[in-house]
Amino acid sequence: MNANSPKTTSLSLRSPSDGTRRLRERQDLQRLLRSQIETVSPNTLVIAEEFSQWEDSNRRIDLLGVDKDANLVVVELKRTEDGGHMELQSIRYAALVSAMTFERAVEVYSDFLKGLGDTAVDARDSLLEFLEWAEPDEDRFAQDVRIVLVAAEFSKEWTTSVIWLNERGLDIECVRIKPYRDNGRILADIQQIIPLPEAEDYRVRIKEKQQRERAARTFRPDFTKYDVTVDGRTLEHLAKRAAIYTVVQHLIGKAHSPEQIADAIPWRRNSLFRVAEGELDSAEFIARQKMDAASGGRSFEERRFYCADDEVFHYDQKTYAFTWRGVLPFHHDARHGTDEQPGRAGDSVRGHRPVHYAGDAQRKCNSRRPEGRCPP
Repeated sequence: MNANSPKTTSLSLRSPSDGTRRLRERQDLQRLLRSQIETVSPNTLVIAEEFSQWEDSNRRIDLLGVDKDANLVVVELKRTEDGGHMELQSIRYAALVSAMTFERAVEVYSDFLKGLGDTAVDARDSLLEFLEWAEPDEDRFAQDVRIVLVAAEFSKEWTTSVIWLNERGLDIECVRIKPYRDNGRILADIQQIIPLPEAEDYRVRIKEKQQRERAARTFRPDFTKYDVTVDGRTLEHLAKRAAIYTVVQHLIGKAHSPEQIADAIPWRRNSLFRVAEGELDSAEFIARQKMDAASGGRSFEERRFYCADDEVFHYDQKTYAFTWRGVLPFHHDARHGTDEQPGRAGDSVRGHRPVHYAGDAQRKCNSRRPEGRCPP
């Protein structure tokens, strides 16, 4: 069977004698896809069925999933011969779930597992394992919503609408499922109608290009500076992450544990600190983290942490390194007013920046002068 040939799968129905009719019934088809979602949406984890947990709406998503790229997946089944306004309905659903966070997805998935009677699976651990993440990353979760429409037939009017919507940035797939009988078994011929399999690679490249262009247009580095007063002493002109580190440093100095601080920021609870047993110096701490990572533990990038000798924290016979993910921290020295330099995530530069850095004035000038020139 070549890569573009239809997929055929054997389906187990409650009543094989009436399988063809029953397969078209919503309950049976939905039940089958719930357990075999890879037939219409590969690399997807179903986290909810008949999802309707939102305010001011009684609408229900047939199946809600998450794919390996941490995007949400809305799967809608065609209920009538004409399909109604299924594509518009699915867009409405996608908009309703688009703001879902990782933590909310864990709650939804937990409810789904309980409804199936599967109490042995931990929803958070299962979702993290599926995404191959060591810890939650809200910045990467649900950056997009994919839509998968499933039906026995798609009219020309319907496919034309979907193609037009996809050309304008949406991600909608149409999958046709046709049941038939074979020696007492009910089989389903499953074909992806939109996008055509042979055009999938081209479509993915175009979408990635559009996403890069959109990210470039919307990226706005945060150059806001903060003044932080601690015990009557004010540290001026700190970048956000340096300001947060200064506050954390003060709290730990006042006997607040790193765990208490992390609990106060639940959306970063698992990523705020990296910890090692024992009171270690910087070199020992870094070596321990890299050794743990090499043994299959969480990955460790030194440049993302405040882990110099004067930056790590020692508390309760443990060593902690702080991070505020998104921008790579510089070594912060409050005594000399130096702090981290804002930049894109992934920058590898480390260093100091004086408080009255000339670049600040240059940026302010550029923001006022479209031509980007400043007077001498």
